[in-house]
Amino acid sequence: MKIGVIAANGKSGKLITEEAVNRNLDVTAIVRNENKTIAKQSIIKDIFELTTEDLTQFDVVIDAFGEFREDKLHLHQDTIQHLSDILSNTNTRLIVVGGAGSLYVDEQLETQLYNTPDFPDAYKPLSTAQGKALDDLRKRDDVRWTFVSPAAEFIADGKRSGDYILAGEKLTLNSKGESKISYADFAIALIDEATEGNHVQERISVVSK
Repeated sequence: MKIGVIAANGKSGKLITEEAVNRNLDVTAIVRNENKTIAKQSIIKDIFELTTEDLTQFDVVIDAFGEFREDKLHLHQDTIQHLSDILSNTNTRLIVVGGAGSLYVDEQLETQLYNTPDFPDAYKPLSTAQGKALDDLRKRDDVRWTFVSPAAEFIADGKRSGDYILAGEKLTLNSKGESKISYADFAIALIDEATEGNHVQERISVVSK
């Protein structure tokens, strides 16, 4: 399997790339500048310069792009639109690293986490932007996309346990009543989905056991 990881130099992207390489997959880091990952192959391009030809060599493209500056949050939608357009009507899967804020907290799937009273104001703009990007993906029946949301507490330096719970649109708690996952375990779940999963045109979520 050939996998391309966009934004492979980022915190999440690096661990996803490492997980894929350690499973002996054919991995290419797609980065704007110097490749700082363990992947031996790279494409050095800005995300908006990527073409259909660049990406259709891969079975799966993992989009680990992230932007946290408030005046740049529109890039979540802009990058998704660009990637969707160049992968339109191709066989290449697009797996997007999403956020937890757009997960639903009710059985009716009407109330999203970022609209609940206790959701931190500081994270609401980012979560809203990621939610809009997911809304845009839902409109695309011409792209083989999967949007993967981490748990509410996404721990950059957390341990790699190797265990996780695969869930869907609803915020899911583990046996301890927690919604948390490490970046390392999230990377495992993402590569599992890339190699074994088939949640095409779906949003899934993962939480630690």
